[in-house]
Amino acid sequence: MNRPAILALEDGSVFHGSAIGADGQATGEVVFNTAMTGYQEILTDPSYTRQIVTLTYPHIGNTGVNREDVESDHIRAAGLVIRDLPLMASNFRSQQRLDDYLREHGVLGIADIDTRRLTRILRDKGAQNGAILAGPDAEGDDAVERALAAARAFPGLAGMDLAKVVSCEASYEWSQGDWTLGKGYAEAATSDSFYHVVAFDYGIKHNILRLLVSRGCRLTVVPAQTSAAEVLALRPDGIFLSNGPGDPEPCDYAITAIREMLESGIPLFGICLGHQLLALASGGRTVKMNHGHHGANHPVQDLDSGQVMITSQNHGFAVDETSLPPTLRTTHRSLFDGTLQGIERTDCPAFSFQGHPEASPGPRDMAPLFDRFVAMLSARR
Repeated sequence: MNRPAILALEDGSVFHGSAIGADGQATGEVVFNTAMTGYQEILTDPSYTRQIVTLTYPHIGNTGVNREDVESDHIRAAGLVIRDLPLMASNFRSQQRLDDYLREHGVLGIADIDTRRLTRILRDKGAQNGAILAGPDAEGDDAVERALAAARAFPGLAGMDLAKVVSCEASYEWSQGDWTLGKGYAEAATSDSFYHVVAFDYGIKHNILRLLVSRGCRLTVVPAQTSAAEVLALRPDGIFLSNGPGDPEPCDYAITAIREMLESGIPLFGICLGHQLLALASGGRTVKMNHGHHGANHPVQDLDSGQVMITSQNHGFAVDETSLPPTLRTTHRSLFDGTLQGIERTDCPAFSFQGHPEASPGPRDMAPLFDRFVAMLSARR
């Protein structure tokens, strides 16, 4: 813990700390996440592509990392910012220390900074473009100037189409189901699958696929730029639109495909970026948020039942509720800031949710959304 590191923000704020993970330079949009657990899920969530994640909980790395608690095949966050990295990781499932895990994947991190001060800056001024310099790159009289220049050179996420960047290159089948202590992840047999669901990979998390498999779905995952005709040729019982990073508006290929698939009458369910794309395909608009929603403790209200649920969130863009056409109605709303959290089509079987009902670890209040989707598949069949 004796290697220097610098975090610089585009507004001129500079933080000096200790390097964890790899040496070098990383740039991205700096956001804060208020979850107390799940740092490995956060790091491997493709929705954090080109983002430097600040964790507000002070002690990160206590439980180490393992090969099971991942949401993709490698770390997707551009960098990690924490207050304190414990010298010892202790958990019966731990296989590696957090700093070694970051180094193995070539990801930069910085520790020993005042994350409370940083969070207040991001909360009051909004998410900032930033840069981390670690190791030899953080040394020298001009290190701060270089860090500031790198932060200000990052173009920002607005207008950036990242879904096609993080998506799979070819279609594949997924059969892994729920995790059980001592047994690992279950493998579902084809005979156990009642419904065929085609899932668009805009940056999909593994646990979304696991929850669908555990509910009797046979999954075909397709690249982000797959056309509606190709999907409909697979004769699916349902269509899923995944989470993902970046700005939804440049994803014209996805918006066009969704618009065509809605006309088929096949049930459709979207999460996060998929939620935003459904709104755009239906005639709505999206906006860049000030600092976004990132955490595992966000209250959301179901407007039909009045029930308030605690949810996991990770998004920097939102659907503008004032732009919804008559074919869309609001189903859920954030109690933090009143932003729209859920919609459904009034003329066809399609709905979506902005948060992450699959979060693991995280609150499971919204997991019944998967049951609702499966019930739609059953009703159509």
